[in-house]
Amino acid sequence: MTYKETLDWMFGQLPMYQQKGAAAFNAKLDNIIHFCNMLDNPEKKFKSIHVAGTNGKGSSSHMLASILQEAGYKVGLYTSPHLKDFRERIKINGKPVSKKFVVEFIAQHQSYFEYHKLSFFEMTVGMAFDYFAKEEVDIAVIEVGLGGRLDSTNIITPEVSLITNIGMDHMQFLGDTLEKIALEKAGIIKRKVPVVISETQPETKMIFNLIAHQLKSNIVFADNEPTKGYKTDLLGDYQQKNINGVVATIHQLTDFDVSEEEISRGLKNVVQNTGLLGRWQVLQQNPLVVCDTAHNQEGLQLVLKQVQKQSYNKLHVVLGFVNDKDVKSVLTLFPKDAEYYFVRPAIPRGMDAVALQELAKEAGLKGKKYKSVQHGLQKALKKADDNDMIYVGGSTFVVAEVV
Repeated sequence: MTYKETLDWMFGQLPMYQQKGAAAFNAKLDNIIHFCNMLDNPEKKFKSIHVAGTNGKGSSSHMLASILQEAGYKVGLYTSPHLKDFRERIKINGKPVSKKFVVEFIAQHQSYFEYHKLSFFEMTVGMAFDYFAKEEVDIAVIEVGLGGRLDSTNIITPEVSLITNIGMDHMQFLGDTLEKIALEKAGIIKRKVPVVISETQPETKMIFNLIAHQLKSNIVFADNEPTKGYKTDLLGDYQQKNINGVVATIHQLTDFDVSEEEISRGLKNVVQNTGLLGRWQVLQQNPLVVCDTAHNQEGLQLVLKQVQKQSYNKLHVVLGFVNDKDVKSVLTLFPKDAEYYFVRPAIPRGMDAVALQELAKEAGLKGKKYKSVQHGLQKALKKADDNDMIYVGGSTFVVAEVV
């Protein structure tokens, strides 16, 4: 198969959470354990940092990778979902896995995948672990896909675990309170492996302390000793919380030599070193066009605060969601004095723009529906003056269509 044919097979044949939602969620580790046993347990052949959380785990993972690269290490980075190309998920020192490796890996194990009915995510995690082991990375930063305790990545024993933030997202899988969700995220804490919590939250602090104590794991609440003076090229004031957790995590690494200067350089060169897309990404000036992948209540609150800090005459919002989000609650966060362009991301889970427009109307938001993300953005660009601002977001998949 060609690279495109390989991706078509992966996306088309097997459930993928990003496309199908709940139907793809597989709340057990049996498949990935069996698959990695068959691969001769590649996850045991490299050191790692494990990163979970509702918001900030992607940015934090990229910051960690960038810092370790600046310190001269060969660094694997596994994240999800991708925005433009599947290979964004698996990188070494910012360079995506080769198309050749993807094609050959799937071809070699295709009959196994079909027979054992592995999920898209299980296949991809196995591929990443195998790649990092074969390439002999010094360390890999592994981002949790969903939750923590039963996520396919949770077969690693990392050097440090990082939990960034707990918010109300994926409640149909993880629970309907912050405490329940925190318990799932705390599932990545391993016995006698230090854990860093980026943001102290009253509802979750006791749970993290309890689990860490049971497992004899040193626990650090990074915002108790906030990091001062560090700057990052990832825009948005909310990144400071991520910086606190990332720097504390680096300080917990015992077998890696990373100087303060390398931390500083790594934080300032995240995009250049890792190729991160979609975090408060400025697409153009005059009018200012910004996109961000924030898609749940906590994440959008932070991003919309950042929007309000910008200088503009009028705000235009190109907005789309997926069906399994609590869109009604999220819409109450958006300013009522903006002009809205309601769109549907081009995936099966995409919320119909007509339905979104109706929900938005109930929340006091005014705007028109458009047949695609690009159509909505083009209309906003036509209507906006040079001194206006256009914000594009609501879903990772909306952003994927504009970056």
